[in-house]
Amino acid sequence: MARRTLHRAASRITLAILALPLAVPLAAQGDPSSGEGGEPAQEWTRSDEWRAAAAKASETAERMEGAERVTLTRGYRAIPFPGPIPEEAIPGAGYIPGIPRLGIPPLHETDGPLGVTYIAGLRGDFATPFPSSVAQGASFDPALIERMGRIIGSEARAKGFDILLAGGANLTRDPRNGRTFEYFSEDPLLTGKLAGASVRGIQSNRIISTVKHFALNGQETGRRFIDVRIGRDAARESDLLAFEIALEEGEPGAIMCAYNKVNGENACASEWLLTEILRDAWGYPGFVMSDWGAVPSLKAAIAGLDQQSAASLDKEVYFEDQLLARANADPRWDAQLDAMNERILTAVYRLGLDKDPAEPGGAIDYEANAEASKDVATAGMVLLRNEGGILPLVEAPKRILVVGGYADAGVLSGAGSSQAHGEGGAAIIRPYGDIGPYSRVLTQQYHRSSPLKALRERYPEARIDFRDGRYVSDAAALAALADVVIVFATQWMSEGFDLPDLSLPDGQDALIAAVAKANPRTIVVLETGGPVAMPWLADSAAVLQAWYPGIRGGEAIAEVIAGDAYPGGRLPLSFPRSAGDLPRPEIPGALELGLDFTGSEPSPGYELVADYEVEDAEIGYRWLARTQAEALFPFGFGLGYTRFAFDDFTLDRDRASVRVSNIGQRPGAAVPQLYLLSRNGQPMRRLVGFAKAELPAGEARQLDLAIDQRLLADNRDGVWTMPEGEYEIGLGTDAETIVARKTIRLEAKRWRNGG
Repeated sequence: MARRTLHRAASRITLAILALPLAVPLAAQGDPSSGEGGEPAQEWTRSDEWRAAAAKASETAERMEGAERVTLTRGYRAIPFPGPIPEEAIPGAGYIPGIPRLGIPPLHETDGPLGVTYIAGLRGDFATPFPSSVAQGASFDPALIERMGRIIGSEARAKGFDILLAGGANLTRDPRNGRTFEYFSEDPLLTGKLAGASVRGIQSNRIISTVKHFALNGQETGRRFIDVRIGRDAARESDLLAFEIALEEGEPGAIMCAYNKVNGENACASEWLLTEILRDAWGYPGFVMSDWGAVPSLKAAIAGLDQQSAASLDKEVYFEDQLLARANADPRWDAQLDAMNERILTAVYRLGLDKDPAEPGGAIDYEANAEASKDVATAGMVLLRNEGGILPLVEAPKRILVVGGYADAGVLSGAGSSQAHGEGGAAIIRPYGDIGPYSRVLTQQYHRSSPLKALRERYPEARIDFRDGRYVSDAAALAALADVVIVFATQWMSEGFDLPDLSLPDGQDALIAAVAKANPRTIVVLETGGPVAMPWLADSAAVLQAWYPGIRGGEAIAEVIAGDAYPGGRLPLSFPRSAGDLPRPEIPGALELGLDFTGSEPSPGYELVADYEVEDAEIGYRWLARTQAEALFPFGFGLGYTRFAFDDFTLDRDRASVRVSNIGQRPGAAVPQLYLLSRNGQPMRRLVGFAKAELPAGEARQLDLAIDQRLLADNRDGVWTMPEGEYEIGLGTDAETIVARKTIRLEAKRWRNGG
């Protein structure tokens, strides 16, 4: 009875938080309150659906008895590597048993930010791989990414999964991070909007999506013990703001915490992140699951972690017998265990998994989904160079040489837990090397979508030769005989290790340089996970950034080259001229640890620190602006097959408007971007709003761009502060190209929202 009494008190507190008056409407949708203080709670957490789910969760948690109380808090691996999995689990990322007596269903988890993961074909099925998250980021199109999320979520549900581990909302502080391809961008507004859209689409299928990895997961080298040092205000203005916007936009049922430490505390045991920020400041009603093997101790529960995922991967299984024993002995822990169960059940009930759990065997239209994947690929392709308008190749050249990149077989895919594959699995698997047990899964793999085959179908009358590029002299000699050369260059990235530099591996820079010297009509197609250096750039005719383009990537590339589609993307990451322009010229720990996380624990006394106080909130294009360094290609940059004019630019305190006209001869995508340029004379560079419009030739459209006022403000101890004064806002086509400027005077404002 004592536990039930405590539980009722905890429930009243939980429901009271959900019922609190809103301190500020979403800044992109209205005017922030000028008041300070009061307990904040986001608008979506107060919805009738979340209220009802929380109330039902409270009632169910009170009925739990004995070991039932730790059934939902402990997760199991669902991959038979290195040992067996529970009989009832579907091969995937994880499994949480249900409680039939209480009508609580089991929860089957799959990785899947880019599609339901393949896990080496262990389920005997396949899925639709979508382009990498950074390619999605290049689309600048939340509606398209929501559509993609709906498809991925529908496939997950059809395969019997209840939870999709998706929504990568970490910012790219270092483009050499091995998971750069899994994250959307270097900007908090763009990342938050797109991550939220993806989650919104996934959860429309009545399954739970995560947002991950909370927070400041900036590199793979030493990821389990690296300590990220950053000021709390700077974190709120950058990485945490991306998560905050993603939560507002997507309302995810779960959040996954990160491996790394933040200011000395493990992210999965950080009371500041999991309780002070996530629960107290943002009013988040869902639950926090750990990353696989990221729980340092039982104390993570009292800090705010609700579920120990794949618990056998940690040093100990903390969230089962140990947690129950502590709860039985300590009223504070008892109440915390109640709250943990409530939060997990709130997400289950909010998404309706108790009434309509996912079941394997659902119908999937793989052909339609593959076409949707191709749409995302073309929308995210970025044309970086197009000398003399060589692209599109509307009239077929008589002789084309295709070089490199395994273009005869497929298109590159990023590796690790996000790996998805279509029917038949990978076209090519290239081993990475001896990295112990991870050698089986961290391999360079290519989707079955051959650009060479697609080009031959597009140009049936042309002679199209192929060379794999291993012999530079051979490729250069044939290049001199061709009318056009298309070089495919690849930069493989994977969870598990970082890149040593920004060069193209395997001597590809020398290959491109030799081919371009032999034939000035050389088009370079980049299949990369992030930015690369381009020492051969001036000698090339065109450069098309295709990223990792997914299951129909070969066809998408051929359509863009031929002009049947157009490159619709803009860079979501700055392409620096060299690693010397980054805040940290070397990856922290790279020399000592060898750029990967697969080794043993560090030797006693070894401390690995990533000092993010160097740049604070000034990431990517903001850092380049602060240091007055010019990018090789700036954030937001992208050419097209047409030209746009911008006029009738007007500015209000929380929105702007601009008329965009397609003044060229072909259709294209315009992406006007709003930047804060200065505040009371102090130079700044922050994306505060953006829009995208697909326009046929000759068409014009008036676009409204909402301004998120958090990007106009600074955060001081959890209070957003906008000083009174003059705010200069620029309309740009990228972070370095401003086509119109306006100044508006704003009154001073302070509001509490987000920490």
